Amino acid sequence: MSSTQSVSSLNNQIKSILETTFLSVIVEGEVSRPTYHSSGHLYFTLKDADSSISCVMFKGNTRSLKFGLEEGMAVVLHGSISVFAPRGSYQINCTSIEPAGGGALAKAYEQLKAKLSAKGYFETARKKPLPKFVSHIALVTSGTGAALQDMLRVAQKRWPLVKITLLDTLVQGEGAKVAIASNIALADALHVDIIVVGRGGGSAEDLWAFNEEIVADAIFTCKTPVVSAVGHEVDFVISDFVADLRAPTPSAAMEMILPDQNEMLQRIDGMMDQMDGIFKRLIRSKEESLGHLKRLFAKRSIDEKLFLWKSEISILQQQYTEKIAMLLREKSRKIALAEEQISFQTKQNIAKKEQILSSYHIALASKEPTRELRECYAQVVKDGKKIALEKIEKEDIFELQTPHTILKARALEKN
Repeated sequence: MSSTQSVSSLNNQIKSILETTFLSVIVEGEVSRPTYHSSGHLYFTLKDADSSISCVMFKGNTRSLKFGLEEGMAVVLHGSISVFAPRGSYQINCTSIEPAGGGALAKAYEQLKAKLSAKGYFETARKKPLPKFVSHIALVTSGTGAALQDMLRVAQKRWPLVKITLLDTLVQGEGAKVAIASNIALADALHVDIIVVGRGGGSAEDLWAFNEEIVADAIFTCKTPVVSAVGHEVDFVISDFVADLRAPTPSAAMEMILPDQNEMLQRIDGMMDQMDGIFKRLIRSKEESLGHLKRLFAKRSIDEKLFLWKSEISILQQQYTEKIAMLLREKSRKIALAEEQISFQTKQNIAKKEQILSSYHIALASKEPTRELRECYAQVVKDGKKIALEKIEKEDIFELQTPHTILKARALEKN
């Protein structure tokens, strides 16, 4: 008869066997009930037509997951079998997950593109127009990349007057997305005319930083027009769709946003010729008008009209002067009369106020507190301190004080 064992012992034996036997498994199936826990862990069920198995991907591995798991998605996962002994349950501990039949980057690209499109990031109506003439450009790109030299060369050739500010940026690898997003925000604060975000060509992995949501958010919230110039003409990244303008290459970006100085010089020459012709035609027109006016003037003398107008103006001036003088005399007379009335009334008011003030002085003098104190009152002081008379006890020594007299006394009796 075999010996009995506890449930825990049996589960631990099963755990040991399964975890050492299935150290590495590759399983394909359909995702069901994916749950992203607040802890950062990912829980889901992998199933096929006949069965299912629980799966977990811990926080340390979910950080490398480029796309989001969705209900019904077909995936291929790599991991190992782990057993949770207290419940006697087992699951796949996933280390990596790939979409079945397609790459993770492609899936992540399509997911983010759909998400941002739904949020309105790609709408034409929100794209800002680029200025026709650019005086200051901010370049968010690598300071050591060939793309920078291509852009500077094209800018110098097309429009040497433009000012270019380089924000040296990490454009590939770990930390690139944060560097790009932060430098876009920094460039937006510089009040430049245009921001060019880009880099040279490379693989999908090399260009991936421009497919990150943080970069799309930075471009979307930017107040300055943004041009996305990433990779080659065949390369399309998320920043191309969010930006106000997509350039097929970095050098093409400069050709698209900067005028051609040679073309501009030719246009200026054409405009000068056009203005010269307009000016000459205007001069001829004005000369003809002036000749016509001279002929009219010769036919109609205006000397007599000028004499009559001068006479009328002289009469009006004399009448105006006399009217003003009369008004001034009238106003002066009224002012003088008003001054006399005000002076008389002021003197009367002052005399009345002086009488009232004098009566107040007499009344105040009759009720002067120092006078009453001097004639009728004295304060009681005991041990150098004022004290109420009621607090003096029999045989106490105290003083009676006025402003000019101090009298020592002793209480003979108290009633």
